[in-house]
Amino acid sequence: MYRWIGWLTRPDRLHLLGKLLAWIPPPFLLALFFGVSHLLARFGGAVSQRVKDNMSAVLGTQAPVQRLRRQYFYQVCVALYELLFVSHRLPKQGFKRFYPEGEEHLQSALQKGKGAIVYAPHIGNFFFAYWYLSQRYPCLAVVTAQSAELRPLYLIFQELGCEGLDYDETPPLVMLRKLRRHLSQNGVVFLLGDFSRPEFPLGHMFGKKTPLPRGAAMLALEGNAPVIPFYCRRKEGFAHQLTFFAPLNLHEQYEKKQTAEAMEQLYSFLEDAVRAVPAEWLYWFYVDERWTTEDYHAGEVS
Repeated sequence: MYRWIGWLTRPDRLHLLGKLLAWIPPPFLLALFFGVSHLLARFGGAVSQRVKDNMSAVLGTQAPVQRLRRQYFYQVCVALYELLFVSHRLPKQGFKRFYPEGEEHLQSALQKGKGAIVYAPHIGNFFFAYWYLSQRYPCLAVVTAQSAELRPLYLIFQELGCEGLDYDETPPLVMLRKLRRHLSQNGVVFLLGDFSRPEFPLGHMFGKKTPLPRGAAMLALEGNAPVIPFYCRRKEGFAHQLTFFAPLNLHEQYEKKQTAEAMEQLYSFLEDAVRAVPAEWLYWFYVDERWTTEDYHAGEVS
């Protein structure tokens, strides 16, 4: 998948695509992406087959995997178009394409003065959600821009004023200090909690042991910051539904040393969110790689 994105974001191709797509009215663009999604689902080779197999493994054989796979590629196409060719219009357009639901949960949580952690999976156009939060709140995100293919996308939003700490370039202690300080100043920390690295501690997602980050629970338990479960999904066309859930006050349920136990509650939310909006979860193309890392953690208590 990243190779496809890298091919698309080469400057020469990007310039040409921008010129071509600029002349196509939005309804016809959506029809174009619908057609492309059918082609990718049917002729997408190993990537398409892997998406199908992973969906079947997670959602079960009774799920409409063929349809979900096509919808997945459609969502990827529309999101990439938005990121590459629409992002620069966001300051002018404002919030008219965003439909928040439950945002009062975040606002009331901030009234306590402990900051708030907005905890989300990579569902929908999470980049646009990042921009929305950055415009309305003092928001700091943790991003993973290690991939050369994805880095241009992060740079776009950096230019739009979205503040972020690069997980791969920021020393862990420096990152923790900055996040703690930001929360102590009643800021919002935006964490996408479902990315995985082999060196991460084990958690559980979809009934399988999976290396997942624990930073959300660590920050919440140390600073008594509420965690706001959240995800962004496509409402229709180029509109976005932003769903904020009631805050989780993990510090009232767990002791500081119970980070792993607190995170299991958050991992359950990630899983529920993916099952609620399966076609819009980014990681279908490689989620199976996470399940092959258990030997790395042999003997480790999850």
